[in-house]
Amino acid sequence: MKRPGMHIPTVEPCLQNEYMKDKFMIKIETWHKPDMGDQKNVHGLEQSEWDKVDVVDIDIADSSGISQKDYNPEQDPAKFKSQKTGRGPLGPGWKKELGNNPNCPHMCAYKLVTVDFQQWGFQNKIENFIHGVERRIFTHFHRQLFCWLDKWIELSMDDIRRMEDETKKELDEMRQNDEVKGMSTE
Repeated sequence: MKRPGMHIPTVEPCLQNEYMKDKFMIKIETWHKPDMGDQKNVHGLEQSEWDKVDVVDIDIADSSGISQKDYNPEQDPAKFKSQKTGRGPLGPGWKKELGNNPNCPHMCAYKLVTVDFQQWGFQNKIENFIHGVERRIFTHFHRQLFCWLDKWIELSMDDIRRMEDETKKELDEMRQNDEVKGMSTE
């Protein structure tokens, strides 16, 4: 049986703003690799560019960097136990244990976030802020993904495509009819 998401090689969304034209860009390049996050420079950057990269390791089981406001015990991989797979809870040595278990599939999402904000006096502050928000989003998303394992582990690609279509329809309706929702910047 093919597992959804275990063979998605790369994803590259790029966001720009019509008002700022080419003076603002956020690009997120993601490579999914069947490893434990130990590869260097999977995006194939030139050495001069790679030297500028700040590598951030996100440990989904570590709640120490999550604010009280954001913390949800139902989405804590250190507390969650899958009824369908028996995976979890994730302890402090979970990465080593998983890497040593050939019977348990695993994947690392390598993300390269490029932010370009060309506004004199604000560039570094805005770029650093956006990098922090992206890190927060990735941390929460991947914690949720693990804790929702029982909801998606048995889905087929047809199930996933159907859910994508339904979600797109719901989001389009929300954008037209509801107020703005989402994470705050705090």
